[in-house]
Amino acid sequence: MPDTLALPVPYRCRGLVSDAEWARIVAFMDVLHFQAGEALVREGELGRDLFVVVEGEARIHKGDTELGTARAGELVGELGLILGRPRAATIEATVPLAVARLTHGAFLALSKRDAELGQRLTEAIFGALSGRLSDMTESVLHLLRERSLPRRSRISIEVGGVTQSVPTGTRAGTLLPAEIDGVQVVAALLDRKAIALDTPLSAGGVLEALLATHWEGERVVGESLALIALEAARRFDPGLALRVGPSIGHGRVLELDPRAGHDTKELATALGAALDALVAEDAPLREEVWTAEEARAHFAEEGLRDAAALLASWRHATVVLVSYGRAYTLRTSALLSRTSLLRGARIEADGDALLIVPPAPYGSGGSAPESSAAQALHEAQETRAAARHVRRMLRDQDRFLEALGITSVGTFNEACIVGSVPRLVRVVEGFHEKRIAQIADAIATRENPVRIVCVAGPSSSGKTTFLKRLTVQLQVNGLRPHGISLDDYYVDRDKNPRDARGEYDYEVLEAIDVDLLQSDLARLLAGERVHGPRYDFLKGLSIPGGGAEIALGDGDVLLLEGIHGLNPRLLGGLPTSSAFRIFVCPLRTLPLDRAGRLHASDLRLLRRIVRDRHTRGATAAQSILRWPSVRSGERKHIFPYQHHADAVFDTSLVYEPSVLKVYAERYLLEVSRGSPAYVTASRLLELLDAFVSIYPDHVPQTSMLREFIGGSGFEY
Repeated sequence: MPDTLALPVPYRCRGLVSDAEWARIVAFMDVLHFQAGEALVREGELGRDLFVVVEGEARIHKGDTELGTARAGELVGELGLILGRPRAATIEATVPLAVARLTHGAFLALSKRDAELGQRLTEAIFGALSGRLSDMTESVLHLLRERSLPRRSRISIEVGGVTQSVPTGTRAGTLLPAEIDGVQVVAALLDRKAIALDTPLSAGGVLEALLATHWEGERVVGESLALIALEAARRFDPGLALRVGPSIGHGRVLELDPRAGHDTKELATALGAALDALVAEDAPLREEVWTAEEARAHFAEEGLRDAAALLASWRHATVVLVSYGRAYTLRTSALLSRTSLLRGARIEADGDALLIVPPAPYGSGGSAPESSAAQALHEAQETRAAARHVRRMLRDQDRFLEALGITSVGTFNEACIVGSVPRLVRVVEGFHEKRIAQIADAIATRENPVRIVCVAGPSSSGKTTFLKRLTVQLQVNGLRPHGISLDDYYVDRDKNPRDARGEYDYEVLEAIDVDLLQSDLARLLAGERVHGPRYDFLKGLSIPGGGAEIALGDGDVLLLEGIHGLNPRLLGGLPTSSAFRIFVCPLRTLPLDRAGRLHASDLRLLRRIVRDRHTRGATAAQSILRWPSVRSGERKHIFPYQHHADAVFDTSLVYEPSVLKVYAERYLLEVSRGSPAYVTASRLLELLDAFVSIYPDHVPQTSMLREFIGGSGFEY
């Protein structure tokens, strides 16, 4: 419990009473504690005590009508102290609450001992009331301007097919279960748009639960991890320069200033303790609407340049900020309504960085079966291995972007507005070309000659264009590349394994005739000429010898592309020294602020939405609804093996969200509110809104981006 002697001046009294005067007033106060659900005061009862919220949160309501929320540093009960009227509303703790109380008797004693101080306090209280009434007047005037009818006192909400009438202001979470079949409910969907569980409902609609296992539920948990990590860091050390990096598995990287020389193990322990305390406190989510200028000034004062730069080009008058305390960030998705829902999250040291790992699995009361706990440990180990691999690869790119002065979406927007977009595109594309050339050089100059190059990456990574450009660079090095597709080595459909739903699973390694592939590769390495198979997708049959005839002479290299290219089992007993494995994926995306960003998986989804609309006529909704299955296959068959790669190529381009926005924005707007894909479409639209649009005129024909927007100079 904080020492009430250090209680700061309530923000509505600032300028009306000095810090020294307030400290003398606080000496007449005592501290009271209330559990969630307990009332400080009740509507209609007599009481002349003034309260200042120290910790926690209180709900203010009159009958079924929600009047507001009182949080740390706010006054409640002012009129009772001065006028002695019956309480006009009930004030009820929503979480464990601590308040500093000034009783009417203590107020009289203070005034008797120091009449001037008593007068100052009275003036401050009336000043606070004046400020509150002014805010209320502005809100009412705004409401009257915006609405021709008064706000309804009750609304109709449909939950589980049943429509019910509830008071306006009812919190969404009170109408939904905490769990469904043992899986945590992490947010609500109101007409398929994600909202926090404690959001007061002001309009009718269909209300559904968003589970932790849904792909958007995973995003809710991930963004909540980022926010709680920042609040834990602020509580431990307000001066700690920490920002949340990319997602790795289900966790998030916490990036530190390398110049600070932190002992990451000690820091992980200290931040973990602050995290545990924050979870135990069950702090509520704060969602606040600020004016864009007010928020920009706040972030500038805090030294948070990324957020301040983004708001300099913000197109809206207001912005929603979120916090689990006083560390504010921009809201990029729905979030967990309370910190207790992250019980079991932990912060771990990993080399020169930290990881925050979510609770796993999301079950009832943490009573997970042992097999699930073991799986969670295995995933955490994979997360750490992947994080180390990705960080090593991204260091050069980070230095390159810092040299350009582009470290966030805001600074990128600035560069587009005041600088030359064509020059920026050329430099970014030049970095790609240089990196591809370096990989080709590594293949050509390796001491043990490389005969097989395996390339793998998740959906919409740009693998096809990467292979085309790598082929050119290998030829520059005097090598002759030959391509083989793993798709031609599928087994006959009647031999193909099936998944849990009984459908053919083309993504498991057993769908590939590995024995035939390894036999053909061994013969090629031995200098033989091989006629590979061709797979007839219409008939579901493998045609032996139906493929191209290949022989590997001196200087010839085989390019093998497919989902299992990084899996050591693919090549079996073939000499590992003759193989070179490459992992291809967009990895580095620009942050919006110190917590939020357009994630790499979202970037790939946007690429897929645009490409499939152009080449296959698929709608954005269809692409979104296929995405969970695509992601599941990647997590099983690609990401666990990425640390086997000899080289990693990041296909992301810092300018591409601005180009994709030109196409994707309309396609996403076409997703109807009734579609299950709407929850993702609406979130992606809000993210794209942060980027300045760039038309594709200056995108080179050889760019990775051309694979998705069209106009490539390569034949596919």
